[in-house]
Amino acid sequence: MIDKTIRMNYLYDFYYELLTEKQNQYMSMYYLDDWSLGEIAEHFNISRQAVYDNIRRTEVLLEEYEKKLELLKKYEGRKTQIERLKQLLQQGEQHPHIKEVVRALEKLE
Repeated sequence: MIDKTIRMNYLYDFYYELLTEKQNQYMSMYYLDDWSLGEIAEHFNISRQAVYDNIRRTEVLLEEYEKKLELLKKYEGRKTQIERLKQLLQQGEQHPHIKEVVRALEKLE
């Protein structure tokens, strides 16, 4: 399993358009810009707890989107199959598994 911060960054990249403006601001500041909860709270003149709660709810929401749409799962699957295909091509164009890899990539789309 990938690190939580990296996972949240990927999920945010895939699903940010489904979030509210405030959710986008908090997630962007916290995960992309590396602001602390206190810095975000001070910027918006709210409590640190309010920022924390909003970020946690948004993380749950992003995980729900992923559970339903599986964009990150499909992305990781494509990356894996592409790397496998590259390895097979280095072994020679006539490798018997190339068609299998191509079919697997097609199913991911």
